[in-house]
Amino acid sequence: MKYMLLVYLAENALTDEERRRCYVDSAHLARDLHGSGQYLDASPLQPIATATSVRLRGGKRLVTDGPFAETQEQLGGYYLIDARDLDEAIGVASRVPVANVGTIEIRPVLEIQGLPEDEP
Repeated sequence: MKYMLLVYLAENALTDEERRRCYVDSAHLARDLHGSGQYLDASPLQPIATATSVRLRGGKRLVTDGPFAETQEQLGGYYLIDARDLDEAIGVASRVPVANVGTIEIRPVLEIQGLPEDEP
């Protein structure tokens, strides 16, 4: 089953050096997951200041700078993994380098027919 591990943390939770180390550790985790057949994708996101939100209300598009919601922790990146079950996904989430200063939200991916990768 596919699981999305959403990485949340305050943008100022890490120093520049800690952030660089986190990227190295995250790449190492991705390689380990790839070696075990669990890796599907992963990436950090640009800072929250680069976010743009789009809403459609009454047929009109509203585009605003910034995230959808104001929160203490922002979405900082993700891992898309293949795991046997939630317990295995929890095990992987506990290995994400910033789990000790942020939150790793685990969401099962709903697989639907007709997406581009499903086309012959």
